[in-house]
Amino acid sequence: MKFYVATDHAGIDLKNWTVEFLKEKGHEVVDLGPFSKERVDYPDYAHKVATSVLEDAGSQGILICGSGIGMSMAANRHEGIRAALCHDAYTAMVARGHNDANVLCFGERIVGLGVAESIINSWLESGFDGGRHCQRVEKIEL
Repeated sequence: MKFYVATDHAGIDLKNWTVEFLKEKGHEVVDLGPFSKERVDYPDYAHKVATSVLEDAGSQGILICGSGIGMSMAANRHEGIRAALCHDAYTAMVARGHNDANVLCFGERIVGLGVAESIINSWLESGFDGGRHCQRVEKIEL
């Protein structure tokens, strides 16, 4: 799978770890930055990931900031993006299964490496359940 990944200054360490973790699992990863802890504005990076995911059918995104909240809010402004703020493996599984989420968001100040690993693994192992969830996902775009 191909992932577009970005953060702001508050999530850079977890972003760098996430990029390497996904590559080790054999996924293609495009790191959209930033590449230092210099202060940046999270919406700029959320928009980069959202735009990239929309332009590259079948790809997914991962956005990280301090809490994950701002990134998810900014990414969800894009029609066709379903960014899910996940705090554990269960929320990642449900985001994929019930909501057909295509952008995973989490916060470096909220989750540690072990929890981030379980979130990403759950995301990777899950897929959209379809069925009764299809009509609900369609209503998101209204």
